Amino acid sequence: MKSWFLRVGDKLSASYWFVPTIMAFAAVVLAMAMIALDGYAGSAWMQHVSWLYAAHPNGARQMLSSIGGSMITVAGTVFSVTIAAVVYASGQYGPRLLTNFMRDRGNQVTLGTFIATFLYCLVVLRTIRSANESGGYSFVPNIALLVAVALAICSIAVLIFFIHHVPSKIHINSVIEDIGERLILEIGHRFPRFIGKPLAHGAGEARIPATFGKDASSEEANQRMLIAAKRTSYIELIDGDTLIDQARRHDLVLRLQYQPGDFTHVGRTLVEAWPPERCDDEAARVIRDAFSVSSRRSALQDLRFLIDELVEIAARALSPGVNDPFTAVTCMDWLGAALSDMAGRELPSHLRVDDDGMLRVIAHPETFDGFMDRSFGALAQYSAADMVAALRFIRALGEVSLDCDDPDRLALISGYADKLEVLAEKALGGFNLERVKQRADELRHALREPVYKRRLRDSAAWLGGTA
Repeated sequence: MKSWFLRVGDKLSASYWFVPTIMAFAAVVLAMAMIALDGYAGSAWMQHVSWLYAAHPNGARQMLSSIGGSMITVAGTVFSVTIAAVVYASGQYGPRLLTNFMRDRGNQVTLGTFIATFLYCLVVLRTIRSANESGGYSFVPNIALLVAVALAICSIAVLIFFIHHVPSKIHINSVIEDIGERLILEIGHRFPRFIGKPLAHGAGEARIPATFGKDASSEEANQRMLIAAKRTSYIELIDGDTLIDQARRHDLVLRLQYQPGDFTHVGRTLVEAWPPERCDDEAARVIRDAFSVSSRRSALQDLRFLIDELVEIAARALSPGVNDPFTAVTCMDWLGAALSDMAGRELPSHLRVDDDGMLRVIAHPETFDGFMDRSFGALAQYSAADMVAALRFIRALGEVSLDCDDPDRLALISGYADKLEVLAEKALGGFNLERVKQRADELRHALREPVYKRRLRDSAAWLGGTA
């Protein structure tokens, strides 16, 4: 159930109808409240305010009709502009970025403001009565009219904001910044928070049941209950609390076969449970329901999705049809910042225990190597064909190394410089190739020394130039 609420909340935040609907409903409630206040207080108080005049029925109708008609017209224009911007961004930067623009709160509030103002005027308009329409008694909700004027002024301010907001939001640097900031934020939230509590490295391998061991015999391997998927789609999120609770309640050890962002289809095993006799049908159903699926990937629990978005933008920018290396440079800057943050973190074990220290879940291991391969490994082939991108690729590796103290991770970073140089030798030549090889040598030479951080920081050649 928790996974369902998380998924629905994520879908609502990326919809164009939810926020406008809430604002429209609030406008109707506000209109009824102002009408009731007018019925109670009347408009006699306006005689004591020199700059206010009580409106007559015909004038009130004309004012509300003008405001309401203009608001619905502007709302249609705003919707058209928003859709055009979304289509442009989707085609220019990649279809997977469509959700990022639909999630933009500014566009949602702008559309909601005009619709809410229109509905407010519509509800107030129907309550205005002249004397010949109601047996000699007229009713003009003057307080509600003042609120309508205030809403119209707010709508004008929102329109000015929208005119500025749309072009700034689809600017490529703003798009990359939004993705990069969310990636860094998710890294901070996710590590070291996992399903359950992680075991220390090397402390729990002996506690893994024999059926899940690499050298398990056929007889041992059969001692598992396979919980299969019921839908074909992408895994959007996994309710870790439910998995731990079910594993503890039934004294099970669960091994997950998929992680958020993976694609599965009907019949594929989602989870293996041991011992099988303790996992009844109800427990299997609850465990299966802990996996929430969707027609597309999202960043809800999938760091790889955000990395893939930056890689996709950079790859498109470096394609021969676009040839925009500086957009790719911006993507690598943000990837370097995210991996720098991750380089200084201890990634917990994939073995997760409950509050009593009992092994309950064997999740997919998430490693620094895996994230580096997903980002810089995927971009190496594109960056190697352009000198500007290749130099910034190497510099980004250097930025990552500044936050890294693990020798294995430093060797990994140096290895990506080697891979880029090999690819560059096939794609570049002459001066361009010499620059790339020189910068790669500088990075490798610095990483081999104990004071590599100072060497990188103090190197004028490293900090200057196009890289």
